[in-house]
Amino acid sequence: MTNEENRLSLKIKGEDHALLGVLVEELNKDPKVVFAAYKVEHPLTDTYLLTVITDGSKSPLDAIREASEKVKAVFAELLRQVPK
Repeated sequence: MTNEENRLSLKIKGEDHALLGVLVEELNKDPKVVFAAYKVEHPLTDTYLLTVITDGSKSPLDAIREASEKVKAVFAELLRQVPK
């Protein structure tokens, strides 16, 4: 993990492109996020490196929290619309 004032890099295990792709897309919609991306550390592992850089007016961790909540709300709405 790298944590600087406006840059955060996290190793994430046990997730995949489905979640990280949506999260990065939401992060990149935030005007205070300068850069957000993830990469696979090795194709045979389930370890990813998520990097977020902000303009300094918001911490990267706060940006991740906010984007996560938005993604959570989207999926909750999707589940609500699925017939039971």
